[in-house]
Amino acid sequence: MEQRLAISMYHYVRDLKHSRYPEIKGLDVNLFLEQIAFMKEHFHVVRMEQVMDAVRGGTPLPENALLLTFDDGYIDNYTFVLPVLEEFGLQGTFFIPGKTFTTHQLLDVNKIHYIMASADIGKLLPDVFERLDFYRGREFDYESNDALFAKYAVPSRYDSREIRFVKGVLQAALPEEARNRISSDLFEKHVGISEEKLAWELYMNPDQLMTLKRHGMFIGVHGYDHYWLDVLPEAELQADIDKALEIMDPFIDRNAWAMAYPYGRYSQAVLDQIASRGACVGVTIEPRTAVIGRDNPLTLPRLDCNDFPPKSENYKEY
Repeated sequence: MEQRLAISMYHYVRDLKHSRYPEIKGLDVNLFLEQIAFMKEHFHVVRMEQVMDAVRGGTPLPENALLLTFDDGYIDNYTFVLPVLEEFGLQGTFFIPGKTFTTHQLLDVNKIHYIMASADIGKLLPDVFERLDFYRGREFDYESNDALFAKYAVPSRYDSREIRFVKGVLQAALPEEARNRISSDLFEKHVGISEEKLAWELYMNPDQLMTLKRHGMFIGVHGYDHYWLDVLPEAELQADIDKALEIMDPFIDRNAWAMAYPYGRYSQAVLDQIASRGACVGVTIEPRTAVIGRDNPLTLPRLDCNDFPPKSENYKEY
């Protein structure tokens, strides 16, 4: 029996106007409140436990089912999202990278977010090229700027080709140490706050995560280091997943847990690894409505929060 399930994906939800970085790509809390009210009226918002039961052949989901998911473990989830969900009596699923609350180091993905929220892409792009030239051939070997741009400057639904290029080279194209150095150089030049201070401000701590759990929210796994898991060598892939599960153990059921793939990237090796460790639901960033009974439960697609009112009505197309 096939059952349709819309899954909405969120990252930053905050009072953008009064935040330190109003240009960050997030959903303003007032729009979030309006969106949740819309979803409550037009969908049956379900719990992750219901989805897990449905994918294993249990009770079918209701008509117009929708699941709310939040990635990366931001403090916004605690200060802005939790009160709204409780007001409407709804559950959210929160996918947490283990590193965010253990070492208090800023994830590379967040360095990039805040660099781009602080610098115009027209000014940032020459800095990226300059840093690539600076490190190339000294300690690191990688392709020319033109070759990298041709490979990674592919526009997406929400990003220009220039933004996609910056994200691509700083998330995956370069050796890890080169990525770290270049992103830290750009962060220091453009953001105006130390990485350590931002990391302490940005992520939830273990007590806040446990509060979410006590209040009926579902906690899921989002890797440990927030790597592109599909390109990791097998030993590093296993290490990242095992470390994530060890860190997340107080918040999850090791026999039935859910995974969101960082950057939406996965491979058959990734699926095999998490399935063997007890995962029963996995979510991607493929933009369409999931069909339980047809889609692989470990690769369920998700719609972006911008696909729903008041931002748009794109969800109707998927």
